[in-house]
Amino acid sequence: MIGPPGAGKSMLAARLPGLLPPLDPSEALEVSMIHSLSGGIAEGGLVRRRPFRDPHHSASLAALVGGGFRARPGEVSLAHLGVLFLDELPEFQRPALEALRQPLETGRTTVARANAHVTYPARVQLVAAMNPCRCGYLDDPAQACSRAPRCAAEYQSKISGPLFDRIDLHVEVPAVNPADMSVPPPAEGSADIAARVAAARAIQKERYRAVKSKPPIRTNAEADGKLLEDVAAPDEDGRRLLTEAAERMRLTARGYHRVLRVARTLADLEAGEGVKRIHIAEALSFRRVVPGRRSILMGT
Repeated sequence: MIGPPGAGKSMLAARLPGLLPPLDPSEALEVSMIHSLSGGIAEGGLVRRRPFRDPHHSASLAALVGGGFRARPGEVSLAHLGVLFLDELPEFQRPALEALRQPLETGRTTVARANAHVTYPARVQLVAAMNPCRCGYLDDPAQACSRAPRCAAEYQSKISGPLFDRIDLHVEVPAVNPADMSVPPPAEGSADIAARVAAARAIQKERYRAVKSKPPIRTNAEADGKLLEDVAAPDEDGRRLLTEAAERMRLTARGYHRVLRVARTLADLEAGEGVKRIHIAEALSFRRVVPGRRSILMGT
């Protein structure tokens, strides 16, 4: 997410685990085994809630992906089947962020040391938040950035293109107007949204139940190759739009497939059987725009 200070990015990220369905018994066992290695749970206990990890931007590479003498799991593994929130994304060390590229792609991370090579699961929902520029007020006329748009381009360029390409949703979080603080609460609350998310997850779980895979495929994010092409094939209008947009937006093959995954999930949220043009259009609207322009980046 990209937005000015105080827009509510951190608050939104902290609410996300409450929208996700609870861990089922097999998932709770997976998560608990990882946390037991780091001493995070009492002996014999189980983690029942989806993890939410929010390391400080000073965290080292070993803290994020794992390491140390005993090759312990890092934050990306401790967030397995939950949320990994990286606030102030450009302030993280560049090598540490680049080390996340492989876990985000494969859902696992390998810690290689002279005395041990250990592979940990790391299937996370990455959520990242940042200001649009170093001062944070790129689009605020009252506190205009004196170095715009160069300041924004330089600040956002701290994040590499390959890492940006692994982030599915780019969402702008506008500043909160003081008048907005006194308006009535929204008609749809967290419980309503959580119910829609649970229904979409149930659809995906049933869809992949017959797929023989280890580890098992639970969500659209884990579908790849021919399986993804089969379950997320858009209608003719949608395919035409995606082909045209891929050329115009210069989507990579990874970006192309990530648009398909997002479109499939949008259709699942509507309990739709197929992916249509409207789902492709919405998925494309979340892709990253040119650095320096208003954008916000959020991972699935």
